[in-house]
Amino acid sequence: MRNSAWRTVIGAALILVLPTGALAAELRVEPGADANERLVEALILAEPGDTVTIAAGRYALTDGLSLDVNDVIVRGEGPDRTILSFTGQTGSGEGLLVTSDRVVLEDFAVEDTKGDGVKSKGSDQITFRNLRVEWTGGPKAENGAYGVYPVSSKNVLVDGVLVRGASDAGIYVGQSEDIIVRNSRAEYNVAGIEIENSFRADVYKNVATHNTGGILIFDLPNLPVQGGHDIRVFDNDVVDNDTPNFAPEGNIVAIVPKGMGIMVMANRNVHVFENRLSGNATAHVLIAAYPEDYDDDAYMFVPRGVYVHDNEYGEGGGAPDGEVGKTISDVSGTPVPDIVWDGVTTIPEYFSWVAAENRIYVDEAEGTTFANLKMISQLLLPWSTAPDTDISDYKGALPEPKPVRLPQDQAG
Repeated sequence: MRNSAWRTVIGAALILVLPTGALAAELRVEPGADANERLVEALILAEPGDTVTIAAGRYALTDGLSLDVNDVIVRGEGPDRTILSFTGQTGSGEGLLVTSDRVVLEDFAVEDTKGDGVKSKGSDQITFRNLRVEWTGGPKAENGAYGVYPVSSKNVLVDGVLVRGASDAGIYVGQSEDIIVRNSRAEYNVAGIEIENSFRADVYKNVATHNTGGILIFDLPNLPVQGGHDIRVFDNDVVDNDTPNFAPEGNIVAIVPKGMGIMVMANRNVHVFENRLSGNATAHVLIAAYPEDYDDDAYMFVPRGVYVHDNEYGEGGGAPDGEVGKTISDVSGTPVPDIVWDGVTTIPEYFSWVAAENRIYVDEAEGTTFANLKMISQLLLPWSTAPDTDISDYKGALPEPKPVRLPQDQAG
């Protein structure tokens, strides 16, 4: 029950609006003195069905925020008007952490967090809409790792967000299932958009530009959830990814070369289609095995069932970067082809055959260039191995995964 003591705690600066005949409330926070404390208080006191409205203004916050109540909306008045600044943050945690279900986060900005920007963990039906997460000093290794960061979550919607400056991934969805990332822009991050160790994701109508790598679809070992599968990457603009890699040493994304468009690593049933790629100086599309040593008997280190088709390719591959770029161009030559597969398979498959559902298929317009680097043969028989550049050898198709449908998505 809401009572007078509760209202007294909120005080004049936190306005409670109870619509007639409704149980839901609006808890409105205005800028000014003690805004950090009042915002923390509002998120604690919110009850299911409530909306926490953060009025337009700049909020200088020293502590991270958290929400653990189901069925709450946290709403600002626009990502250029409601700005949560963590420049003076004393800890190293997130700007905002959500651990509850059926939560909507919309219409505000988070700037300069010491850790991740906006994170959900263990949430079901989590929506990130019309947010801006930015490190305003530009790309730096000291920036937080992830901008928008749902992990171990279900029914994830990321719609219309802008992320700049993340030292790992701007938009990162990890160990999650049933995911839509759309209408968003990621720029000046190490990875623009990354789907990692996740099941059933649609990534579409996004712009990934001026990152180190545009869109990454990864599956990694030694994580509680692995075997990522059923990913569709389509109708995106992946252009001019030209920012030098600034990830802290030891991060897996530190291997990504400047100038990577779309990279698929050790994932299954991934469909890359109807994207527009240009200005990616290492490669537009790279399909690759996991390159590091690992100790995980359950892990499948090679990509399986990847279908690349009907994309548009502009200029690219002219300045391959770093160790990965050198490895590719030493075999393929420069400019690097539009689509590159490292050619790594399991050893039994190398000596026999690969099942149809596990093969790499490419069906692109005439003039599109391709190379299977045949890296296992390059290691075993380097004197007699050349890359396979006949794209027609890889023509075929895979059944497309069903579109992702989310219970909270009225536009889906």
